[in-house]
Amino acid sequence: MKIADIPVQEQQRISSLHALNILDSAPEERFDRLTRLARRLFAVPVAVVSLIDSNRQWFKSHPGLDVCETSRDVSFCAHAILGNEVMVVEDALEDARFRENPLVTGAPGIRFYAGYPIGGAAGAKFGTLCVIDMVPRKFSEEDRALLRDLATMVEQEMAAMQLATMDELTGLSNRRGFEALAQYAMNMCKRTRQPAVLFYFDLDWFKQINDRFGHAEGDQALRSFADLLAHSFRESDVIGRLGGDEFSVFLTNVRAVEAQVALSHLEQAVRLHNETGRRGYDLRYSAGWVEYDPQRHDTIAALMRAADDLMYQQKQQRHETARHNT
Repeated sequence: MKIADIPVQEQQRISSLHALNILDSAPEERFDRLTRLARRLFAVPVAVVSLIDSNRQWFKSHPGLDVCETSRDVSFCAHAILGNEVMVVEDALEDARFRENPLVTGAPGIRFYAGYPIGGAAGAKFGTLCVIDMVPRKFSEEDRALLRDLATMVEQEMAAMQLATMDELTGLSNRRGFEALAQYAMNMCKRTRQPAVLFYFDLDWFKQINDRFGHAEGDQALRSFADLLAHSFRESDVIGRLGGDEFSVFLTNVRAVEAQVALSHLEQAVRLHNETGRRGYDLRYSAGWVEYDPQRHDTIAALMRAADDLMYQQKQQRHETARHNT
């Protein structure tokens, strides 16, 4: 049996999948109706929407199959997401990759598999729509085209879910998406005993930008700050716009010293932006940050509250200083 290779940019793929907040969610009719349709159109006993997590494949919809997940090591779909077209295994016992696979030699006794990779707008492959039979069979070009069409419908449903976790203005995760992804990252840090830090940011005097320059310019200020965050922190850091002019960043495998360095990078980037932007105002922000302590922070929400309190204290001090200087 051959275990599937790990896709390029695997961490980004996993992060995008977890940001959907779909894993371990309840069955949904919008996916179940597509797998039921696939079973009927291809006359197969099993059709599955399979999502490939770090160490498992989890089934969002799986009519005809009793289990809701398996190990990633034995997954046919883990092979399928490495390509961009329909992967067909007409007889698993004749395929060197799968003939010793326990899903072939034992229950459910897979002999035929056809799967098309499904993913997000950025190109990451989350999993597949696949059809399975316990007897060998052929799969024509017409069949392949039909499976692609059904998989496109699954992608459209997943895209609708992704929109619910993204901030349309900035392209960052929204609060729902940030909390889901940061909670996953925090759980990983707890399990592996890695340090982590959470930043909470709030733009200062943002209302004045809206009042003086208009809401379109206010939107541009939000986009600019989002871009500065994205370029100042690592690709592996979780960045989100929580709403209004509030942002947060969760950094894994980082201690206080590294967090201060990251913040200094942002300060330099904002300073340069203000010097070269010439938009009639400067971007200014307050920040609070907290080191993750598994004894004190059992959820990402608790960590966010602690950082928010510190950010608010800094904001109050800045406003007091501004009043005294006027």
